[in-house]
Amino acid sequence: MPPEESHRVDVHLDKLLADRGLTLTELADRVGLTLANLSVLKNGRAKAIRFTTLTALCQELDCQPSDLLTVRRP
Repeated sequence: MPPEESHRVDVHLDKLLADRGLTLTELADRVGLTLANLSVLKNGRAKAIRFTTLTALCQELDCQPSDLLTVRRP
């Protein structure tokens, strides 16, 4: 089995937060996540995201998953 390739998913949480005038702490409180877990996602260090988390983020930020996540071409 080949070694795990690093992912190419970019998370655009900073832009969405700025556009909506929210802080990461406020968003974490609103969606019921810890600040640490949301920070891992924001900084691109997450290896996975639950659909329930994605749904909660999109609902609170009034966006679609494609507004939050994109995949860089190789």
